[in-house]
This record gives sequence, structure tokens and C-alpha cells, in this order.
Amino acid sequence: MTAELVRGQNHPLSQVRLEIRISAGSPVLAGATLGDEHGTVHGAEWVAHPGAPTLPGIEVSPQAAADHRLAVDLAALPEAVHRVSVLLALPERPGGLLRFGALAAPRTAVTGLDGTEIARFDLTGLDAESAVVALELYRRQGVWKVRAVGQGYAGGLAALLADQGLPSAAALASDVQEAVARSLARAVPAPPPPDTPDASGSPESRPARANGGRTPGGPIDYTHPGRRPGSAPPPAGSQDASSHPAPEGQPPRPVAGDAVGWSMDERLYNQVWGMFEDLARTTAAYRSAVDFADSRLEKELDQVLADPRARLGAAGDAAQEAAHARHTQLVDQARAALDRDVAQLAAESEVVEPALPAACARWDNPVWHGYRVPAEPPMALRLGDLHLPESAPLCIPLLVRLPLERGLWVDSGPAPGPDDVFLDSAETRRLAMDAAVALAVRLLAVHPVGEFTLQVLDPAGTGAQALLPLTRTGAVTVPSLAGAAGVADVLGRLTRRVDLVQMALRGGAAESLPSDFDAAQQLLLVNDFPHGFDDRAVTQLRYLADEGPAVGVHLLMVADREDAAAYGPLLDPLWRSLMRLTPVPDDHLADPWVGHAWTYEPSLVPSGSGILQQVLTEVATARTKRR
Repeated sequence: MTAELVRGQNHPLSQVRLEIRISAGSPVLAGATLGDEHGTVHGAEWVAHPGAPTLPGIEVSPQAAADHRLAVDLAALPEAVHRVSVLLALPERPGGLLRFGALAAPRTAVTGLDGTEIARFDLTGLDAESAVVALELYRRQGVWKVRAVGQGYAGGLAALLADQGLPSAAALASDVQEAVARSLARAVPAPPPPDTPDASGSPESRPARANGGRTPGGPIDYTHPGRRPGSAPPPAGSQDASSHPAPEGQPPRPVAGDAVGWSMDERLYNQVWGMFEDLARTTAAYRSAVDFADSRLEKELDQVLADPRARLGAAGDAAQEAAHARHTQLVDQARAALDRDVAQLAAESEVVEPALPAACARWDNPVWHGYRVPAEPPMALRLGDLHLPESAPLCIPLLVRLPLERGLWVDSGPAPGPDDVFLDSAETRRLAMDAAVALAVRLLAVHPVGEFTLQVLDPAGTGAQALLPLTRTGAVTVPSLAGAAGVADVLGRLTRRVDLVQMALRGGAAESLPSDFDAAQQLLLVNDFPHGFDDRAVTQLRYLADEGPAVGVHLLMVADREDAAAYGPLLDPLWRSLMRLTPVPDDHLADPWVGHAWTYEPSLVPSGSGILQQVLTEVATARTKRR
């Protein structure tokens, strides 16, 4: 069971190869220092940071991001190392955040290589600090432990490093921030003056990224690195971009599956994530250019107004008009570069969307009309679509890997409708339940027969109408016991299942599970939480959210957080453990590269479509044949 640590608490580590996962909601830099038995860091070579991300036994991310995974091998650390301090710091950049108090509390977790959480710590209570020691892995009497630290420094990274005894702490902190600035998309150079050759934002004026020629803000090279001249031929079943030559001077025409991967599905998944990153970075470059143009305009106007002789009269008017003209020119150039990249991404989307497998396709994709129950589970699932205001209507599919690593929560709380008028509670709850049922059907449909089971908890029966496609086809059975008794029965059975599987895995006896044990993954759809839940049921639900995903038990909750306000902070870990989705468009999700707020739209069935019924009928037929 995951240990939820509070500041100062420690927990033993039973494994030497670990991952430290960090989720901050906004780009931060992550690093680690190696200390001796007194915790002293003896030099820059004892610090892993974005400019030097790899040391013996530890590897950190080479750039700032909202999410990090640090790799740790305690057995590979030098013998002199007795302490590993995991640190976070805010990047120093124009317009960037200056203190952790302006962020949601960063979350840290120590996990095994299989993703199983060992310990978790939320860094609450930070305010003016811009750097913090989050966790400490330390060795005592030959045993490694993790301690929740949460020690912040208002003096930033330099103060943190100096406190650990590092000589020349300020110089190293400056080097680290410089390395981060080079990697941040928002740290792109300010647009050059209009009279220079590179003012158009040509590709020669921007450094190419290492992932196959995609460049932030510049033209996107869609030619996969493995299919460039002199490379191996493309994988079977895919098309080479060279088979669709573009007119001279234009980028190659995009093709579906133009990414790395062993299978077409994996290549498509990686291609979608490449599109996601490209749109994030080119938008960041555009916003940075506009910020520069705005600040330059403000500075030029201040200079004009500061001189009494130039402030009035024709000369002053001409100077102001010239400043505004230069501002307009810079913004127009940035917009032209963004529009060019968005057009290329839109062209890529047009060929990728029709090629996506059912698990990743929209409900209106023809692939669903020819649906047959698959023989193998998919590698990813579509949860909805993401878009940014500057590039609408271009949408990027929100894909997550399977099996799910965390539960899903469809928020049925207050939501804005057309014209920013909030929908009434009943309408929001109906839309939330419709979105949840569409997700549940998708999960059920994309798994082979017998490998995925759906259970429903709807104690008050308020979701009966939305559940009709599932109940009519027999895809789900509502608990025979009503109300709180049904909740207790279902949660009790799933909790015992998690306990049984965990004991078998820990004892290395997974094959000794009872012969009648249902090995299928379980999805529990909970509607109208916390209605029908007593304190014991709430505790069991939290347990399933924490421990269930690792052993194939997943949650899909439809709930309004305010309905559970009476539980206070007791349920905070539950909400944080779930991925929040909304039944209507909402800009609450951030990308892991530059931290844009993306508008999420759920993947809903088109109005009047009978595709859910058709798919579920096919699933029910396949189940009958299997029996």
C-alpha cells in the first residue's frame, strides 16, 4: 500500500531501482544532489541538473517540464554517497512564475520500475519559495529510506545549493538556469528587427530539435528520420512521404504513421504526441513573440512620452505611429509563422484521424461502423480532444496508454454552457453521465472478450437513462442490492480482489490464484458519489483508487466535488489521484512541455447516432459465442 508521507516522515525502500515522479502543473526544473554522510555536496560534479542530467546512479530531465520522471539506481551510486536530495526550482524567465505559492502543490511519488507507488508526498504550504528540496533518499546502517522534506528557499536555487555546502553555489545555479532557458520554448530569441534576413522566422534562424527535425515556431519537417535519404526502407504497411512528393519549396506531404514504433498503432500514437508537442511549442513561440512586441512597443512609447519636446506635435505623433507600425509588423510575422505551422499540422491531422484504430478514433469515424471485437487489447485510448485558442479549430486527440495508470473522474459540478451561462445541476449531471458511459463503452469495446468487465454503482438510480445502452445489451449488471447495501457489496468484493492479487504477486505465486478467479480487468463506474457511501465505503473507494490500477481494478467516477465537501480534506488524496475530465469544454489540462492551458472536449457520440448500441450488440454476440 502507498505510504502518504507528511513533512519529516520517512519510509523504508525495499527496492534499489526506482523512479521519482513529479507533477507540478506548470514547468519546473528537477534535479538531485549527492551528499556524504553529513549531507555535504562537495562539488558541481555531485549535482544532476538539466545541464548535466546524468550521474552514476541517477538521471534527471534535461529540460523544465510540468511532469518529470527521475531514474534512480541506489546500487550504482558511489560508495561515498549517503544522501540523494531531490530538488525542484522555478525557471527564471520573463513573465514566468516567481514563487511556488502561485502554483498548485507539486506532487511527488517514489515508485518501482513497474509503476507501483511506494511513497507519496504533496508539497503543500509553499509561498515565496522559488526552490525546494522535495524528497531525500538516505542510507542509514545499510538501509535506504525516503524522507519527505519540503524545505523551501526564497533565495532560489543558489540558496538551496549553498545550504548543502556546495562551493560556488551561485555560479552553478546560474549555469543550471541557463541550461533550462536554452530548452524552454518560451525562451526563444526575441524576433530580430524587421530589416534583418531572419525577420521572417525562417528555419535557419531557429535551432532544430533532436526529435527528427520538428522546430518550435519554424516549419515542421514531416519526413521521419528513419526514412530520409540513405536510411532503411519504411516499415511494411506504411507509406513513405517521398511517395507523395510536394511541390518544390513546400514541406513534404504528411502521411499517417510517420513516427517511430514497432507497429502501426504505436507509430500513430507517437505521431499524435509529436503533433501535440509541435502545437504546444509553436504556440509558445508565437506567444513569446507577441510578448516581445508588446514590451518593445511599451518601451518605445515610454521613450517618446518621456521627452517633452517629442511628446507633442507632429514629431511625437509620427514616432508613436512608427512604434505601432513596428509592433503590428512583428505580430503579423509571428502570426504568419504560427498559421503556417498550424496549416501543416492540420494537414497532418487530416491524414492521421482516418487512420486511427477504434480505441483512438472519434465516435463518428467509419472504423466504428465496421467494428468487430478485437483479438488483442490496444496500447492507447482516446479520452477526448485538446485545442488552443490561437489554433482553433485544430484539435489534438488526447490519448492515454493502457492499462490505465490512474482512475478517471468526470466532474458533474457547475459548468458553463452557451454564452457563459452556467448549466443547471440536472443538465450537468446528465451530460457527465453520458460522457462517462461513452468512455466505459469504449473501454469495453476495445478489449478482447473476457478481458475487461464493467461494474456500475448507481445507488440512487439517477443514471438509469444514460446506462440503458449497457443494461439493454447485458454488458453490465446493476447490483442486486439497492442503495448503501449494493455499494458495500460491490466495494467489498473489489477490495478483496485487490488484496488477493497483491498477496499473490508479493509472494511470487500469481499462478496459484483460485481456478474460478476472474482474471479480467475491472472497471467500476460510480455515479452520484457520495450518495449511498458511508465512512467505510469511502475508505474502500480510496483504497481502490490507490491500489487498484496496479492489479487491474480501475475507477470511473461521476461526481461533483462539492457534494462530498462534508468529508473535508479526507478526500483530497482521492481527487488528486484521479484524472479530471469535464462533460463540456473546459481549459483545465496542461501540457508537459510548456504548461499551456488546453481546452478539453469529451469524446461524445453524435446526437441521434446508434453506434453505442451497435458496438455493444457486437460485444454481447461475441460473449455468447465464447460461452
